[in-house]
Amino acid sequence: MPPKPKSADQRPQTNVMLSRVAHSLYWMSRYIERAENVARLLEVNLQFIVDFKEYDDAHLREHWGSILASSGDEELFHEHYDIADSQSVTEFFAFDLRNPSSILTSVFAARENARMIRDQISLEMWVTINELYLFLKSTSTQDVWATGPYEFFQDVKRNSHLFQGLTDSTFSRSEGWEFMQFGKFIERAQKTTRILDVKYHILLPDATDVGGALDTAQWQAVLRSASALEAYRRFYVREILPWKVAEFLIFSDSFPRSVLFCVIQIEEFLRRILGETGTRPRSAAARAARRLVAELESLTIDEILKEGLHEFLVKTGQSLDKIGEQVVQAAMFSSEEATQESQQLQQQQ
Repeated sequence: MPPKPKSADQRPQTNVMLSRVAHSLYWMSRYIERAENVARLLEVNLQFIVDFKEYDDAHLREHWGSILASSGDEELFHEHYDIADSQSVTEFFAFDLRNPSSILTSVFAARENARMIRDQISLEMWVTINELYLFLKSTSTQDVWATGPYEFFQDVKRNSHLFQGLTDSTFSRSEGWEFMQFGKFIERAQKTTRILDVKYHILLPDATDVGGALDTAQWQAVLRSASALEAYRRFYVREILPWKVAEFLIFSDSFPRSVLFCVIQIEEFLRRILGETGTRPRSAAARAARRLVAELESLTIDEILKEGLHEFLVKTGQSLDKIGEQVVQAAMFSSEEATQESQQLQQQQ
């Protein structure tokens, strides 16, 4: 059983040194989770393109454009690339250091954060993250395309899973653990909302397309992007239906990548970090997390679809952003100077 959270007056005050450690642990965890999610999203969509070879140029641009639109990086992409196709979008999200969310940028930043707190994490955690960093540093884009990107994405995912497993097995259940878990679930919830939003941008199909082979394959790709296909089939058994997929990825209280599951974990670790032990949250972040959990527990998929899935996903993503920012400012920085210094460190790629 994890240790009970301390009361507000029992928990030590966070000084500048501990703030920096917490900040690095939080971002190290987020960056590793981000790299894994991006690798899975690219792998699934590249395979989808291979399976549906009848896609013409217009469909390909729409397909990859939807991923750019849902990520919020469309403007940045077009600053450096002319056409959104399989190679350019994969290059942008996997290897481009100009993209702050690319796999390479995320792993390099995770490793830099781990290096700054080397004495705070286990040897096994450091070795795993450093080996992934060295693998990416020694791998050229040309090599990946020559051998096929599938193995590259598999290596990224395996190392992420290994790092998280070693973290579970070798890291003490301390405040540092709470910061890492909070960061992981913030990132995971964000990515699940964006995976669903990709489908919103891709499809909006005609009535004749719903339930067709292409529609079903796209919703199956959504589930695979969240590693949820097998879990969905065990839960629903029957065919893949759009509203059931959305319901599962938003409301499942047992699947570890659903929005509700992640938000429940976010609220729990947030309360531990901030020392919120009472029934009435005191901090703005804790109140926002409580409201988000209550909203998700009270809504139905019919209500969401009626109001608009895209609008719901955008609003949820904004709420998660705000919660993360509030906790960073409340628990990881003790002065404006520390804030500026930490932000400068995060910019090192």
